Amino acid sequence: MANELACACRKRLPSGLAVDAAFRLPLDRATVTVLFGPSGSGKTTLLRLLAGLERPDEGCVQFRDQTWFDSTRGVSLAPQLRRTGFLFQEYALFPHLTVRRNIEYAARDPRKASEWMSRFDLTWLSPRLPRSLSGGEQQRVALARALAAEPALLLLDEPLSALDSPTRGRLRQELRRELVESGIPSIIVTHDRIEAMALGDWMAVLIGGVVHQAGPIDEVFRHPANVQVAESVGVENVLPGEIVGRAEGLATVRVGGTRLECVDSGETGAVCVCIRAEDVTLAPGSAAVSSARNRLAGRIRSLVREGPLARVEVDCGFPLVAVVTAQSAGDLHLNPGDPVYAVVKATSVHLLPR
Repeated sequence: MANELACACRKRLPSGLAVDAAFRLPLDRATVTVLFGPSGSGKTTLLRLLAGLERPDEGCVQFRDQTWFDSTRGVSLAPQLRRTGFLFQEYALFPHLTVRRNIEYAARDPRKASEWMSRFDLTWLSPRLPRSLSGGEQQRVALARALAAEPALLLLDEPLSALDSPTRGRLRQELRRELVESGIPSIIVTHDRIEAMALGDWMAVLIGGVVHQAGPIDEVFRHPANVQVAESVGVENVLPGEIVGRAEGLATVRVGGTRLECVDSGETGAVCVCIRAEDVTLAPGSAAVSSARNRLAGRIRSLVREGPLARVEVDCGFPLVAVVTAQSAGDLHLNPGDPVYAVVKATSVHLLPR
């Protein structure tokens, strides 16, 4: 029995967007999977196709040894037969039922309902109605109700989007812990990069209805498969370049009038150079000696403070964005117009074909 979710299905929407999703999710290695992509890319539609709430036009969906959908064989299991739990954006709690009754409805057993309420610290809220709960409390009730049904797969559609920013930040870690401890494989829809990194083990990037890359979340963020994925996951520096040499496992790539060294990935000719802003270190005056292969002389074009961080754009023969802490920017006395060195390790330069 393959311990995976395999999806290869197509659905054309009234808007004209065609969701054409093909990916495999290893359930034994990915407790929490993030379905990531910009708004309007088809993420919620794909979640509904997996749940059986919508029917694909064609294709197949296989969960472990069970076929959920197969257009060629005429198989289309109803949602209740797939045993998926679905946590909607707005939580969809029954407004006329108390917290306890909401959870009992899913658990079908008062004793199990009590266990889930205790696990999520909801016992004291037992007699309350949903309208009297805070956003965070509603989220815990909805998650407890979804897990109380003991689903084979839990699907969550932007479960934190309705919360204010401070609450959302606080609940990310709590949600991650609850999902991992439940042991039930989960797929979470989000378009928030910070949320994706905080919640997920595995990631599938959906752009324009197509899954462009799927894999361990660190791998997707550090080594995007193409330019669309790089831009989607927030690689700030995606620059045109050209391979001009290679030796001893390193490649030399020309970007503007500057040369960079990077790990030789086998690319040739025209490439796109991807460098994450947090991988750029700034040093005033002469760059200190380090193991980094690239020490680029430049001048600060702009500096924008964003709360505890500062976004710095450096002209070093091409525009290069760095993100440093606001405290570091102050300690280094960084100001627009100042000369500066940008230091980038060869391992932090990722090449894509152009």
